[in-house]
Amino acid sequence: MTDPIDAARAILRQACGDRVRDDVPMAPLTTFRIGGPAALFVEPASVDDLHAVARAASTTGVSVAIVGKGSNVLVADEGFRGIVVRLGGGFRWSARDGDVVTAGGAMPLPAIAGVAQQHGLAGLGFGVAIPASLGGAIRMNAGAHDGQMADVVASVDMIELATDRIRAVPADEVGFAYRSTALPADAVIVAAKLRLRPGDPAEIRAAMDAARRWRRQTQPIAEPNCGSVFTNPPGQHAAALIDAAGLKGAAIGGASVSTKHANFIVTRPGASAADVRALIDVVRAGVTRASGVVLQTEVRTIGGTDV
Repeated sequence: MTDPIDAARAILRQACGDRVRDDVPMAPLTTFRIGGPAALFVEPASVDDLHAVARAASTTGVSVAIVGKGSNVLVADEGFRGIVVRLGGGFRWSARDGDVVTAGGAMPLPAIAGVAQQHGLAGLGFGVAIPASLGGAIRMNAGAHDGQMADVVASVDMIELATDRIRAVPADEVGFAYRSTALPADAVIVAAKLRLRPGDPAEIRAAMDAARRWRRQTQPIAEPNCGSVFTNPPGQHAAALIDAAGLKGAAIGGASVSTKHANFIVTRPGASAADVRALIDVVRAGVTRASGVVLQTEVRTIGGTDV
């Protein structure tokens, strides 16, 4: 009987050539810098490549995981026995038409914020402090500094791998919520339109510079981390709850709660995904004991079980 991974590899290789690789270490592709390998890793250069991914998955039953810049992701130590998709350079572009900036799903959000600023367009300055691709930022409804993707997205172009269907989704059908959307789990965001507003380029730049300074001063950006680990409960801040529970600095193995920002877990060389998972459990239990609040994670897991 043919191994499903071998069958998927054959389909992908025929369509994507050397854009498909075997047993690719995922740790360097995540901001946590931990996790095992992807059995198959593909960087699609075009929508045609994504059609090949859809065919491979539907034909073989092999699971697919989609990554962007690798933040808010925890890859299991054993890796992922499936296809990991990260959009390639063909999806890294931007264009402007009036107050609308259109960009490919692989464009880094800070880069799009810079494009908007250069054209005197306001509304996306918050994105300069979010280390995500456009696609990942939309899927998570990423936000900072009183701004979020729901405020600026006009429409999303995506391909649903299960149906191999491309469609444009208007913003009111994306299902934006706090740090989430209602988009299907297998949807790959290939492009999006962002509706901004005219602004003074100097003022926009000043606000973006302030956001960068704030991030450097308040977040452990010099240490591997995935960004915020827990969502903020209604009317409260996860970091404050963790700090009040006496868990700032708590550590398991090579993972520890940042002493700079309690809603960040940082890792050091030798850390494992198991260390992070165990520490998340310790923090959640400690906050529940101290305050009665059950924290929910915003970290997406690849391989293993959810946290």
